[in-house]
Amino acid sequence: MVGEASDGAQVLKLVASQRPDVLLLDLQMPGPGFMEVLEQVRALLVSLKVLVLSAHAEDQYARRVLRAGAVGYITKNHSPEELVAAVRRVAGGARYVSQAMAERLAADLAMPERSPQEMLSNREYQVLALLGRARASRKLPRAPSCRPRPSVPTAPDCCRNSNLKTTADLIRYALEHSIGT
Repeated sequence: MVGEASDGAQVLKLVASQRPDVLLLDLQMPGPGFMEVLEQVRALLVSLKVLVLSAHAEDQYARRVLRAGAVGYITKNHSPEELVAAVRRVAGGARYVSQAMAERLAADLAMPERSPQEMLSNREYQVLALLGRARASRKLPRAPSCRPRPSVPTAPDCCRNSNLKTTADLIRYALEHSIGT
């Protein structure tokens, strides 16, 4: 172990200065958005193997973080022994997901249709997560790169790639799937 960081900015500094082989990255860390930090560390150190640690169920984030360049995903409800095994596996050059997630990924290969959230870009998913978090505050956060289309004022540009056509569809989907909570 070469270091520990309490937020995304510290992660970036440590990766630049220590150049680790493996990064155990917490999905809920403070600071810059998780996907932004993942993209920046991957750009900073291409050989870095990123294992994502999360309190969120694998079906919510695992596919997305693997597509973004992480080599593994483990939830916080796994035992310390399983976490050590995951780090060793990733350090050895392999990928890591739980057996249950591996089975879901294999089953997905046979299914031609993707869920609406899988069709969203990382930025679109980030906006959807913000909508999910807004349920507690009843106030929608600002999403600067997601603006209403003039022709359909209730449908943000960021949902054009999915079956979610209105802001209400987005909010309902975010709440039903516990996205952002």
